[in-house]
Amino acid sequence: MDLNSASTVVLQVLTQATSQDTAVLKPAEEQLKQWETQPGFYSVLLNIFTNHSLDVNVRWLAVLYFKNGIDRYWRRVAPHALSEEEKTTLRAGLITNFNEPVNQIATQISVLIAKVARVDCPRQWPELIPTLVESVKVQDDLQQHRALLTFYHVTKTLASKRLAADRKLFYDLTSNIYSFACSLWNHHTDTFLQQICTGDEAAAANSLERTLLSLKVLRKLTVHGFVEPHWNTEVMGFLHAVFERLKQFLECSRSIRAESICRDRLEKTIILFTKVLLDFLDQHPFSFTALIQRSLEFSVSYVFTEAGEGVVFEQFIVQCMNLIKMIVKNYAYKPSKNIEDSSPETLEAHKIKTAFFTYPTLMEICRRLVTHYFLLTKEELTMWEEDPESFTVEETGGDSWKYSLRPCTEVLFIDIFHEYNQTLTPVLLEMVHSLQGSTNMENTNAILIKDAVYNAVGLAAYELFDSVDFDQWFKNQLLAELQVSHDRYKPIRRRVIWLIGQWISVKFKSDLRPVLYEAIRNLLQDRDLVVSI
Repeated sequence: MDLNSASTVVLQVLTQATSQDTAVLKPAEEQLKQWETQPGFYSVLLNIFTNHSLDVNVRWLAVLYFKNGIDRYWRRVAPHALSEEEKTTLRAGLITNFNEPVNQIATQISVLIAKVARVDCPRQWPELIPTLVESVKVQDDLQQHRALLTFYHVTKTLASKRLAADRKLFYDLTSNIYSFACSLWNHHTDTFLQQICTGDEAAAANSLERTLLSLKVLRKLTVHGFVEPHWNTEVMGFLHAVFERLKQFLECSRSIRAESICRDRLEKTIILFTKVLLDFLDQHPFSFTALIQRSLEFSVSYVFTEAGEGVVFEQFIVQCMNLIKMIVKNYAYKPSKNIEDSSPETLEAHKIKTAFFTYPTLMEICRRLVTHYFLLTKEELTMWEEDPESFTVEETGGDSWKYSLRPCTEVLFIDIFHEYNQTLTPVLLEMVHSLQGSTNMENTNAILIKDAVYNAVGLAAYELFDSVDFDQWFKNQLLAELQVSHDRYKPIRRRVIWLIGQWISVKFKSDLRPVLYEAIRNLLQDRDLVVSI
């Protein structure tokens, strides 16, 4: 396909392919499909989507066809593979300028460059990374952003390769650019913080976008670019700096208006900081040992003390709870029954955990989980009133523990209670004993607290097997609560029947079942409880 003569024809057909008229659209799509294997077709597409004077929809379509062509015809072994000569020209053309003005097209170009990099970098494309590194240093805002966007997508793609030879290449790449990536991130982060202090919100938003992208690059390099990252002082320095930056960004959120252009991006950056820690813990648990103490102190402080008031938001709380949960449950940190069989790294991590989770700390976490995070919210109670079926589905939603606050708090409670049940059983039993007897129907908070404590007892049923005489509790307290018909007691009736469901396979005498079934029969008259039962 001759570039000069074909460009006009391809442009015309691409224009027709953006039509809403199927009579025009279908023939154009057929023609483009026939050209997919023609030599020179992708060079024409490159010229079209890099020509900013053309219609955006046409350029967008050209990018998509180019991207699909990489998947199908870029590898040497592919049928109708592109020639090496054309690929060399295309690679050079893709990184000539980073000045795409349309965000969506810029993202697609970055993705397709990353797709080429996955196959060709660094052997056939050694100039890609040096070109990107130089391009992110330029002063022009647009070029700097587009180069940084591409840098992220390339890094993300190369980090995802799993063959041993590819891993080695990524380790080498990381060792060469890690220092630069750290300084780039620090520069944009400092710039953002300075601009926020001076009240320059528009400039701060641009700097925050660059902070976010450079942090995304560092996340991939840190998590996937080292075999034993704890030996690298720059890596550990960056990870310790994450905590300081997190504090600065959380404090920043106090001064940024909810409707500000920075607010959403700021929260995304804060969540990305936590993802760096979570990913690093997942991939390198022993390298994370030096961060266990600080991670627990940070997370517990913001989630379970007054330090977090006014700055934390739901997704951040979820991430902090996930971090605590991963440390508590991590098998790498659990010694063998025979201590001599445990590695020194495991024993060191276990020692740090044990020193942190003292009785006062565990008690405060347990009480705060139950009496604060387990409480039904106004929104949940409203949903229950207006749509009980949706409320039930929302409450029991599958794998949502990683992302939603209520399931996340319950999973954290279960894991901590399982790990430290000897310490926490008396704490929970004391909470139960304090709630015995009738509850004031006018005291909504007391009703919600009882609901929360009963929830905790149900979640910890297996751990409490030897500590709770559930049959006696059922006869002396729970059965009577099922028979309270007051409308405000509905949360307790619902919770008690759920609690019995949790315990019935753990510890419940068969001769009590007829009484239970009679109580359930009466409950079936309550429209809002039928779904749960």
